[in-house]
Amino acid sequence: MAEAGTLHDAFIDELRDTYDAEKQLTKALPKLAKAASDPKLREAFETHLEETQGQIERLEQVFESLDEKVRGKHCDGIAGIIEEGKSIMAEDFDETTMDACLIAAGQRAEHYEMAAYGTLVAWAEAMGHSEAAELLQQTLDEEKAADQKLSSLAEGGINQSAADVAHPEEDEEPAAVGAGPQRSATKAKNARR
Repeated sequence: MAEAGTLHDAFIDELRDTYDAEKQLTKALPKLAKAASDPKLREAFETHLEETQGQIERLEQVFESLDEKVRGKHCDGIAGIIEEGKSIMAEDFDETTMDACLIAAGQRAEHYEMAAYGTLVAWAEAMGHSEAAELLQQTLDEEKAADQKLSSLAEGGINQSAADVAHPEEDEEPAAVGAGPQRSATKAKNARR
């Protein structure tokens, strides 16, 4: 009977999965950048591509620190997220709506990666792999920052621009009689932009 795997085995398996995920993203991020019409969004994807290349190098350092062979294991999770992103890019949306959808696709990938790196950091710390934990934490911090950048772009105008295209008549009509404070507050907030 085969010996049961340990947390170390699960950790190496997760590292290989994450390594493949990053490799897949180096092919997907340029496509997201090319599809983006907003220059700041395009720049965010291009910047994260550079970070992703550094993250791959960092993962290679983690493998080396553990005397493990550097290799990936196909990551089905990120493959599915990338496939969803391709489907979005195939849609016939107006430019601002496409940008809002690209942000959503990018954030799906970021959240997947944040979950993976959070687990890897916790497991590395639990097993006393301090060098690996430190390297993985750097990447986790970059993933969180990339997610925050996408949120700030969405909340900084892209989502509202897409909403304005979807409902242009709402900008021109006076507030409906009986509209609650929530609707009035939202209109006031939008008017300040």
